Amino acid sequence: MKGPRHRQKARPGAHPQKSHGTRPPSGPPAEVIIQSVGGEGDGVAAGPIFAPFTLPGERVMVRGAGERRDLLEVLEPSAQRITPLCPHFSLCGGCALQHWAHEPYLAWKVERLVATLARERIETQILPAFAAGPGTRRRVTLHARRGDRETARLGYKLRKTWDLVEIEVCPIADPALEAAIPALKRLAAGLFEHPKSAPSLHVTLTDTGIDVDITGVEAKSGGLSADARMMLAERAAEGDFARVTLAGEAAYVSRMPTIRIGKATVALPAGAFLQAVPAAEAAMAAFAVEAAAGANRITDLFCGVGAFTFRLAEIAPTHAADSDQPAVSALMAALATAPGLKGVTAEPRDLVRRPLLAHDLRHTDVAVFDPPRAGALEQTRELAASKVARVIGVSCNPATFARDARALIDAGFKLERLLPVDQFLWSPHVELVGVFSR
Repeated sequence: MKGPRHRQKARPGAHPQKSHGTRPPSGPPAEVIIQSVGGEGDGVAAGPIFAPFTLPGERVMVRGAGERRDLLEVLEPSAQRITPLCPHFSLCGGCALQHWAHEPYLAWKVERLVATLARERIETQILPAFAAGPGTRRRVTLHARRGDRETARLGYKLRKTWDLVEIEVCPIADPALEAAIPALKRLAAGLFEHPKSAPSLHVTLTDTGIDVDITGVEAKSGGLSADARMMLAERAAEGDFARVTLAGEAAYVSRMPTIRIGKATVALPAGAFLQAVPAAEAAMAAFAVEAAAGANRITDLFCGVGAFTFRLAEIAPTHAADSDQPAVSALMAALATAPGLKGVTAEPRDLVRRPLLAHDLRHTDVAVFDPPRAGALEQTRELAASKVARVIGVSCNPATFARDARALIDAGFKLERLLPVDQFLWSPHVELVGVFSR
């Protein structure tokens, strides 16, 4: 047994509720053995008792009552425990698992994915996971709180609270985003004319610079004054941002934010959805393109700005659909920049309320769907009823993917193989791409 020299006191940041003046958890300290890691990234002991920042096999001291406890001390650490990279870890609510060595952490994500599929009686070939590294995220959401006239407080929400941890660094973010934090603090300083304003800055790194869409500024009182808008534009220019918008309305545009997707250059609508990590998008798209090889006609459902569309259209004529009208318009406008495609058509369509019907898919032999977290059960049922030969499912929620996959399997499809994607590093989230064939 490891002696006292192996003991590790929990950092003060592991107890944000206590350290920020709220009522400390009741109940005496208790010593427990962590048996596994639960779905939210907390260690699980008998009871069950959930303790954050703990690993399987560790003997720890916790405090509190009920299932959720605070970590007081690691009495006997796991050999898999490592030193977190970020000084804000355990305070910041963004990362839950920086203390876990990479290989067992990634294996845990894959095991959770397999278990989720098993609940729907689904087995398949699991390929080696794609794993994003530090410093690769091109989009983050930062919350702002009132500071002074020159700089706002800017950061992420504290773990399990609405309070804020002001950040200076962020190891998951692209270095260009991390370097922009001081300029973003200055940009946000003038957003607090109304006491109800609680701005969030949705920050995206594009090929032409940083794009910022700001939400949460009180609008009922008339929004920002002319002086505040002028200061916003001046500080956007000072920070060399490509564009700044207020809930989609242009406040400052120096150059159009664009990204390269396959052969296309896409001008992004304000607040457009993008995969968080470019290399993850490329890996998912390459997997889909390989699975779609030989197709005669492809349909791309929930297409967004074309992350899959432009790459698939190098194989065969592709029809794209999404409920986001600005995204579909951006996709169509980008066709002029993408020579050599087999042909693309697109339509704005709410695929949840008005899915493409089996009859609409009669000429399609390969379909791709990439829905939001709620999944695409209505559209999946139409795919199941169609004569589509191969379906490629992309998902950020294994539970709804498994539900939708069951509908396809019950209709005669087989889930042939699946690629796990760890795009949200050090979080409990895992994404995937799966290939179905009849």
